[in-house]
Amino acid sequence: MLTSVVLYFYNFVSSKINVMNQVVRSLKIISESKCKKSIFFFFLLFSLQAFSQRVAIKNNLVYDALLTPNLSLEFSLGEKWTLDTQVGMNFFFYENDPTADGYKTRKWSHWLVQPEIRYWACERFNGWFLGLHAHGGQMNVGGINIPFILQNKHKEMKAHRYEGYFYGGGISAGYHWILSDRFSLEAALGIGYAHVRYDKFKCTACGQRTGKGGADYLGPTRVSLSIIYILK
Repeated sequence: MLTSVVLYFYNFVSSKINVMNQVVRSLKIISESKCKKSIFFFFLLFSLQAFSQRVAIKNNLVYDALLTPNLSLEFSLGEKWTLDTQVGMNFFFYENDPTADGYKTRKWSHWLVQPEIRYWACERFNGWFLGLHAHGGQMNVGGINIPFILQNKHKEMKAHRYEGYFYGGGISAGYHWILSDRFSLEAALGIGYAHVRYDKFKCTACGQRTGKGGADYLGPTRVSLSIIYILK
């Protein structure tokens, strides 16, 4: 399945490059000829219209439930291809100074960027789709055991605090329900991998660093139930 998505994406990009090359050659022919400027501008506007995009703005309710404000823009790339760009962050909910009154020993402060290329079985923004995504971000985690961390077999994470960054990728599948001309609902589930690089601190409320390390996450990388508004 993953090989098919990558192959479709390769063929799609190759076709767009060929079209762009044809457009460039045509522009050169017109610009070098003695045609009127009106013909040149008409052709230019026609080319831009051919590459116009349909854009959707989205909010993931699952992410909201985890106290992480988020926003996503999804752009159409063709009849059956779109690019989704999800961004979420919640670091402003947490106090970073351990001596402050509002400091919480249990925290999951982070930001995340997760672009995803999607292939639609029927047509874009309607029905089933398959996705291939990448992700990256930063985190400041303390007082919790993050599931699916391969090195956390003995549940030791809860007693420490970790600061660092992560990156990885995965695959997903989902379904898009059209509610009206402008509004839609979408559900998706993805699995994948993330590698984490971190500084480890002795306790959840202190700044004494005990070392550095790495960890590997293997599990769900995308869970979404999104409200969607089609911009155009």
